[in-house]
Amino acid sequence: MDARLEYATDPTAGKTLKHVMGLGKTLKGSPLPDATQELVALRVSQINGCAVCLDMHTKEAAAAGETAVRLNLVAAWREATVFTAAERAALELAEEGTRVGDAAGGVSDEVWNRAAEHYEKEQLTALVILISFMNMVNRLNIITQQPAGDYKAGQFPH
Repeated sequence: MDARLEYATDPTAGKTLKHVMGLGKTLKGSPLPDATQELVALRVSQINGCAVCLDMHTKEAAAAGETAVRLNLVAAWREATVFTAAERAALELAEEGTRVGDAAGGVSDEVWNRAAEHYEKEQLTALVILISFMNMVNRLNIITQQPAGDYKAGQFPH
């Protein structure tokens, strides 16, 4: 499969993606735990069907020491016992924040309050921005049919 747009050679994409990548680096430096960031990135990408983001975040998480069991169970986190209460709250917020069209009311107060119980204000802010960020980059990659499978962990410095 060939990408519809080549980000590296398109001037507008190059200028824009420099800022997008900067946002990703800012999030990596936030107080939201790295493991939570990767789990949320995976779950949002699973929901949206973004293969290139699944490729990247699975490999980055594994390189950072995440277990295969947890990576494989992200899609079924509700039935899995391997996630902390905080991670479960983050995954639930990620799902409702991604499926806004399916949840007529958007993110429910119950889901928001569960996340707020586990994350301090700066972490919660980073979590909300991460969910929004992943939805944006998923859509960029899906619309332009960016191919997946060749990503190498560490390819994009944090």
